[in-house]
Amino acid sequence: MLDVGGGPGRYALYLTEKGCDVTLLDLAAGNIKFAKQKASEHGVSFTTYVGDAREVDAIVDGEFDHILLMGPLYHLLEEADRVKTIEACLGLLKQGGTTFVSFISSYAGVIYAMKYEPQMLIEPAMATPVQLFVDDLPFAGDGFTKAYFVRHKDVLPFMAQFPLQKLHYFGQESILAPCEENIKAQPEEVIDKWLDVAEQVCEREDLLSYSEHLMYVGRKL
Repeated sequence: MLDVGGGPGRYALYLTEKGCDVTLLDLAAGNIKFAKQKASEHGVSFTTYVGDAREVDAIVDGEFDHILLMGPLYHLLEEADRVKTIEACLGLLKQGGTTFVSFISSYAGVIYAMKYEPQMLIEPAMATPVQLFVDDLPFAGDGFTKAYFVRHKDVLPFMAQFPLQKLHYFGQESILAPCEENIKAQPEEVIDKWLDVAEQVCEREDLLSYSEHLMYVGRKL
């Protein structure tokens, strides 16, 4: 399994401990150093590279059964760079292999503000993002960092240009994101029931706007 742009290795560590043979690539050398340290602390190891996700096929050797792309597309502001990154990943994915591609929803900023910082809406810096939300438009620029926020209805048309069979497309938080903190404060039995309901409806297109993050899962043709 190849984890492209996997940051400090949270997914890589988890999957390695589950018995997967994992390779991690990230742009930041500090992230890779931290990931290797955590792997050592947990008594496991995985292959690591420092590099740009857009050039992963020129950096990493081999073919992979599964590729995680759960981060880089958040920060690539130009569509050409997003396309280049996915094509580079597919060059390393085996025929019939699966890829997991994550996006930030164009609703994410407003959901975050509702949950944690309602006063953000009156800050001058939020004027453009809020107007884009009202107008139902994507956003690329200054957010929590340089970031790209996609409309949920644009993900499948974008992914259709690649040689992939869609297996799943879902909201990663499902319906829970706006009330996440309230639900997390409930007894375990209540949390489990909400998680069960959320899992059952996470692929409903009419509910994707509840999520802050979107996930596409596809099989290479």
